Amino acid sequence: MKANTLKIAVLVLAFLAIGNQAFAQEGTVTIDQDSDITKLLEYKKDVKTVDLYKIQLDFGSRSKAMALEQKFRNTFSQWPTDVVYETPNYKVWVGNFSTRLEADIALLKIKKKFSKAMVFEPKKDN
Repeated sequence: MKANTLKIAVLVLAFLAIGNQAFAQEGTVTIDQDSDITKLLEYKKDVKTVDLYKIQLDFGSRSKAMALEQKFRNTFSQWPTDVVYETPNYKVWVGNFSTRLEADIALLKIKKKFSKAMVFEPKKDN
């Protein structure tokens, strides 16, 4: 009885293996793509699409922000600055750091003169 069951099981497995191979599908895929897509992909690599980090020095009135920006420029000229208006305050932002580590290293230097400075990731305009 066991021998018959074993023979049947082997035959079923062999049939399934052969049947699976007989119905397998093979094919080739060709992509017909406009050459402009390649150019756009190269352009996108050149455009800064990575997340950027900035350092916010402080916020307040427009005159306070402008004075703070000037003070920062006199002390640290290696990083660009922006005065940004976000209701109801003007904010002084510094740099375009590509990594958080780079921003944190700059923050250590900046905090010596501007104690309220902090690193943040600005919201992206969509």
